[in-house]
Amino acid sequence: MLALVLERKGELSLRDIDLPVTVGPDDVKIAIHTVGVCGSDVHYYTHGAIGPFVVREPMVLGHEAAGTVVEVGARVAGLKVGDRVCMEPGVPNLSSRAAKLGIYNVDPDVRFWATPPVHGVLAPEVVHPAAFTCKLPDNVSFAEGAMVEPFAVGLHAATRARITPGDVAVVIGCGPIGIVTALAALAGGCARVFVSDLSAPKLEIAAQYAGIVPVDITRHSLVEMVAEATGGWGADVVFEASGSPKAYRGIFELVRPGGALVLVGLPVEPAALDVPAAISKEARIETVFRYANNFDRALNLIASGKVDLKPLITDTFGFADAIAAFERAAKGLPPDVKLQIRVAD
Repeated sequence: MLALVLERKGELSLRDIDLPVTVGPDDVKIAIHTVGVCGSDVHYYTHGAIGPFVVREPMVLGHEAAGTVVEVGARVAGLKVGDRVCMEPGVPNLSSRAAKLGIYNVDPDVRFWATPPVHGVLAPEVVHPAAFTCKLPDNVSFAEGAMVEPFAVGLHAATRARITPGDVAVVIGCGPIGIVTALAALAGGCARVFVSDLSAPKLEIAAQYAGIVPVDITRHSLVEMVAEATGGWGADVVFEASGSPKAYRGIFELVRPGGALVLVGLPVEPAALDVPAAISKEARIETVFRYANNFDRALNLIASGKVDLKPLITDTFGFADAIAAFERAAKGLPPDVKLQIRVAD
C-alpha cells in the first residue's frame, strides 16, 4: 500500500510498500485518519538513528495515530467496525518479566511503530492488537486522538514525579513533550508550573494555559524566578524535557531539598549530572521512557475537558504533502509545536 517511507537518512518517498494486512483473532484493522509528526520520526529522517536504533533498511514512519476500525478479529470484544480509535504504538511480549512487573515500556522485546526495524503507520491501514487500541469518545476528534500518544509521555512523567496537590514544578523545554508534561503536572495537582525555553513563540502558546508561567531564558534567570516564587526553597519537581545536555548545568539549583528531578528529554549525547549537588539535597531522580499503563487515562483526561491539546496543533498536511510536513518539521520553526498529517479525508 502507499506509505511514507524513510528510504535512508535524509531521503523520504511516498510509494507502495508491502505491509501486514492479515487480521488475527485478537487484532483489528484500522483505517488511518490522522498521524502526528513526532520528534523521533524527524530524528530518524535527519540523523538515521536514535541511540542503538539504526535505520538499516526502508521504514515507514509515524506512530502518533488515530483512525477507524474496518475489520475485527474473531476473539475481539469491545470494539466493532466503525469505531473511532487511537492506538498505543508499543506492543510488548506479554509473557516477559517486564510486562509481568507492569513496566512493559522497557521490555527489550517491545515492538514500537517507526522504531527500526518496525514499520510505522503513515499509510492507509494498519493491523494492531485490540488490547492496545482505545475507542475515542464522541467528543474527541481524530486530531486529538493522535495527540494521546505524546500526552501519555507527559502523564507518565507526572506519575513518576509523585506530585502532591499544591506542588510547584518546573519544566525545562517548551516543545510538544515539555508542554504536555506541564499540562499533565497541572492535571496531577501542581499549583503552578514554570516552563522555560529559548523560543518566545512556543512560550506564548504555553502561556495560554492557566497555571503555566513561561520563562524566556534569554531574558530572565529561571533559577532566580523559581527562588523568588518559592521564598528561596526551590521547586518540588523539575522535569527536564529539552534533551539538551546544557540543561543539566546547575539543574539542582532549581530543586528543593528532598525534591525530585524527572528526566524526560533524551539527549543525543551523554549529559553530566552533578551527583554531589543531588546528594546534598537528597534529591530523588526519576527517568521516563515512553509510558506504561496510562494510555486510557491520558485519553480520559482529554475527553473530560481538563486537558485541551488543540492549541498545540500548529498545522495539518494532506497525505500527498507528507514529505513537505517532514521537511518543515526538520526546520524546527519557532512557532511550530505539533504538525499532523491527515491520511484520510
